[in-house]
Amino acid sequence: MNRFARFAGFGADHEEGVDRDPTAMAVAQPTVDEADIGTESAQGGEVLRDAIIAALRQVFDPEIPVNIYDLGLIYRIDITASGNIAVDMTLTAPACPVAGMMPVMVKDAIKTVAGVGEVVVELVWDPPWSPDTMSDEAKLQLGML
Repeated sequence: MNRFARFAGFGADHEEGVDRDPTAMAVAQPTVDEADIGTESAQGGEVLRDAIIAALRQVFDPEIPVNIYDLGLIYRIDITASGNIAVDMTLTAPACPVAGMMPVMVKDAIKTVAGVGEVVVELVWDPPWSPDTMSDEAKLQLGML
């Protein structure tokens, strides 16, 4: 995690006041068993999905006053039977200044949802984001409708 993200309080996995050298640490990547993806019970999975979407709607792009879900930055949310979550997301541009922080913000928001296990957030660039992926509410809020 970069120093700005730590200063801003993003990432639950850090200790206050501890400045770590990222090159000196091995970072364990949580995994979601791909064989388990999509096997959530219909009712339980939809309730969890709705709660995750509600949590994602609390995360805003710092440059655009619209939440990341309605901006169309979330491409995929997979939920396993054990509550592990895999998310594919993108950014409005590859050179976005919050590229290092946004996946951490998404992971932290999802972790606040009851019933969620491990969370893996993958930043993807294909397909590229475009305003066409925005919800009508987001377009209206930005004066595009």
